[in-house]
Amino acid sequence: MASGFQAGSPRQSGMSHQPAWLLAVVVLAASAMGARLAWLQLAQGPENRLRADQNRIRLVPRHPVRGRLLDRHGEVLATSRLTYNLYLQPRLVSKERWPALREKLAALLALPVDQLEQNYKEGLQGDGYRIELASSLSSVQVLRFREQAINLDGAEVDVDYLRSYPGGPLAAHVLGYTSGLTEEEYARLADKGYRVQDRIGRTGLEQVYESHLRGEWGGQQLEVNAAGQVQRVLGDKQARAGKDLRLTLDLELQRTAEKALDGVAKGAIVAMDPRTGAIRAMASRPNFDPNIFSTGPTTAQWNNLNRPEAPMLNRAMRAFPPASTFKLISTIAGLESGRYGPTSTIPTSGSFCYDGQCYADHGSFGSIGFPLALAVSSNSFFYRLGLKVGSEELFKAARRLGYGSYTGIELRDEESPGLLGDKAWKKKVLGESWTSVDTITSAIGQGAVSVTPLQMARLYAAVANGGWLVTPHLVERDTPRTWIGLKPTTLKVLRQGLREVVTNGTATMLNDPRLPAVAGKTGTAEDPPRPDHAWFGGYAPAGKPDLVIIAFGENSGGYGGTIAVPMVKALLATWFKPAQAAS
Repeated sequence: MASGFQAGSPRQSGMSHQPAWLLAVVVLAASAMGARLAWLQLAQGPENRLRADQNRIRLVPRHPVRGRLLDRHGEVLATSRLTYNLYLQPRLVSKERWPALREKLAALLALPVDQLEQNYKEGLQGDGYRIELASSLSSVQVLRFREQAINLDGAEVDVDYLRSYPGGPLAAHVLGYTSGLTEEEYARLADKGYRVQDRIGRTGLEQVYESHLRGEWGGQQLEVNAAGQVQRVLGDKQARAGKDLRLTLDLELQRTAEKALDGVAKGAIVAMDPRTGAIRAMASRPNFDPNIFSTGPTTAQWNNLNRPEAPMLNRAMRAFPPASTFKLISTIAGLESGRYGPTSTIPTSGSFCYDGQCYADHGSFGSIGFPLALAVSSNSFFYRLGLKVGSEELFKAARRLGYGSYTGIELRDEESPGLLGDKAWKKKVLGESWTSVDTITSAIGQGAVSVTPLQMARLYAAVANGGWLVTPHLVERDTPRTWIGLKPTTLKVLRQGLREVVTNGTATMLNDPRLPAVAGKTGTAEDPPRPDHAWFGGYAPAGKPDLVIIAFGENSGGYGGTIAVPMVKALLATWFKPAQAAS
C-alpha cells in the first residue's frame, strides 16, 4: 500500500511536549512570586515593617504639664492643677461585660449612667485603647474607686492636668485662657504633635506663647496580639513639660488696678515703666474668670460672657475719644511747628465763635501760656491754637507720638490702632470736605479721633523719658524704642504744664504729701447720647519718672478728676509704698 504505517515505526503524539510546558509555567509562577517577594522585602520592606509595628504596638498618651505664667517677681499667675479622670481600657472589657461594669462605676462614683454610656460609645470611635469616661473626679470618688479597684478590672483612675488661674479674673485679658481642640483644629494641628485631648491657648499670652508653654506629649508603648490584647509594656516616655514665662506684670500693682476699677462698670487701667515700656499692670472691666474654660463653661456662663457689656473685650487696647488728654498733642503741634514759642500766650474766653458756630469753655482765664492752659484745661485756648497751626500739624504730631498705629505689644491681634480722622479720611469714608468744626474739635480730642489707653501710655512715657517712643511689652525681653526728637523747650513746657495740673489744676487730689510729685492730665470725653468718658494720664515721680499710669472710665459719667484720678491715686500709693515706709 502506498500509504499506511510501516511496521515498527514510532507513534507520534502532542503529549510528548506537556512536561516542558508545565515546567515553563512553574518557572514563570515561581519567578513572579520571587519577584513579588523581593519587591515586598526590598522596596516595601520598611513600610510593611512599620505597618506591622503599628498593628502590634499601641501608644497610651500622657498630657504634658503646661508652662507657668509668672509675674516679674516669680509669683504665679497661671499654672496647672492635678485632676483625676476615669478611664476604660476597652480591650480588657468585652462588650458583654461593659454594661455590668458601667452599672458598678455609676453606683460607686455617683455618675450618670447615660453619660458613661455616651462617653464609651464616642471613645470607641477613636483608637479604642483608652476611653475617658469621666473627668475632674473628687477626692472622695478617687478614694472609693481605689478601694474597689480590684473588682473594676479594665477601668482606671489616672492623673491629668487642667489650666488653673489662682487669681481668678485677675489679669484675665492679659493672660488669656485655654480650651480643648475642635475637630477642625485637630485635623490642622495633628502634624505638629497635637492630640485629640489637647488644650490650646485661645487668647492673650496663652495664645501668643502657645509653642513656648505647651510642652510635648509622652506615653506608654504597649504590645498587643492579633486579638488586640495587651501583652506587655514596651516603653514609657515621660511627657516634657512646657517652659515657664516670666511677665513684666507686678502682681501687687495688678491687684490694686483690678480693685480700683470696682468703681466703674466699664473701664481700663494701664501702668507702664516709661523708660522701657514694660507693662506693670493692665486691667479691664468688666472681666471674666478664665478658669471656667478649663472644664468648659456652662450655658449660663457662656451667655454671661456674651452679654452686651463684652466682658472678654480688653478695653486697655480698644480706642475711645481722648478728650482733653489730647491737648498734649496740640501743645506739641503748636510748639514743634514753630507757630508758637514756649512763652507764647493765647486769649481764652467763656465762649468762642468761629464760622458762625459758637463753642463753650468752662471759664475765661485771660491771655495765658501753655502750662496754665494745660493746668486749667482751657478749651478756648486750644480752639484758637488748632485753627492757627492747622489740622495737618495736629495729626502730624499725633502720628509722631504713635497715635493711629499699633504699639508693638505682643497681643497684636487684640489691639486697635485707633483712629485719626484727618481730611483724607473724612473725604474717603464720609465723602465730605474738611471744615473748621473738624479742626476745632480735633484740637481738644473730640470728633473723629480715638486712641487706646495703651497708646496714651506711650505718649505720657515719651514726655516722662525725654522724647523716646517705647514699645509696650508684657514679657521680659529687649524691645526697641524710637527717638522722636522733641525740642528740649517743648518737653520743658509739657512737664511744667502737667505738674501744674496736679499742683493747682484739675487733679489736685494727687497733690498729696504721702505721694511723690505727680504730673498728668485729666480728660472728660463726650459720647452722646451716652454718659461721658473719664480719663487721666500721668507719671511719677515728676522729676525722675519710673511709672506711667492711664486710667479710663467708659461712659462712667463725671469728670476725669473725680472718676479716673482716684484710680490713679490708689496705684501710686501701692507702687510707692516702699518709699513711703522708708521715709
